[in-house]
Formats: sequence, structure tokens, C-alpha cells
Amino acid sequence: MVIEVCVGSSCYIRGAPAVIAILQSLISKYGLEEKVILKGSFCMQQCTQGVTVRIDGSIRSGLSKEDASRLFHHIVLPSLEAMGGEE
Repeated sequence: MVIEVCVGSSCYIRGAPAVIAILQSLISKYGLEEKVILKGSFCMQQCTQGVTVRIDGSIRSGLSKEDASRLFHHIVLPSLEAMGGEE
């Protein structure tokens, strides 16, 4: 699974570094470093929406640091389980 967090100026100002830190912490906590690639990406054309994240091509925008954990638990973990990738 590939998770890309926009680090363009608008998303950066709106909290992208905090979203990245939270996602990285959760990936480590669940031991998913071999299954999830977390990386920064520049502009996803959602600049007015808030922090934008693309998970395996699906875009979610308007995120805040408070949304990062919810995104991980409600989108990332279930997707990995469905793929047979979460132990």
C-alpha cells in the first residue's frame, strides 16, 4: 500500500507534517513498515481543501492532524486486512 501526503505549501501550512508524523507513528506501532510506503508528494490539485492524502490512488482531502488516526484505523487497516496484508 502506498500512502502519499501532499507537502505542497498549502498542505504544509495546514498541517501535513503533523499528519505524516501521526501516520508514521501508527505504521510503526502496527509493524507495517514492510507493507505500507509513506511518502510526501507535491500538489494533488486540492489546495483549498486542507491536507490531501492519496492512498493507492484514492484521494482524501480536507484532513487535519485529528483526522490522521481515524483515516489510518478506518481506511488503511481495513484495506490491508481485505488484502490479507495485516497480521
